[in-house]
Amino acid sequence: MEKIAIVEDEAPILLGIKDNLEMEGYTVFTAKDGASGLRLIKEKNPDMVILDVMLPQMSGFEVCQELRRASVSVP
Repeated sequence: MEKIAIVEDEAPILLGIKDNLEMEGYTVFTAKDGASGLRLIKEKNPDMVILDVMLPQMSGFEVCQELRRASVSVP
């Protein structure tokens, strides 16, 4: 089963995306800020990441840069 990580700080958006993906059979992991999202992605090794740009602690751009520096090439 495919695993998807969602990093989104707005609860209604996060819940809506999560619920829809789970209804389609995906395993979904979530985080509400950039730093937690970065740790989650490195730990869970998802098949895809849905990443908000404007996040607390680290922006989505910073999370993406850190993932690329760590050779994580998840889409």
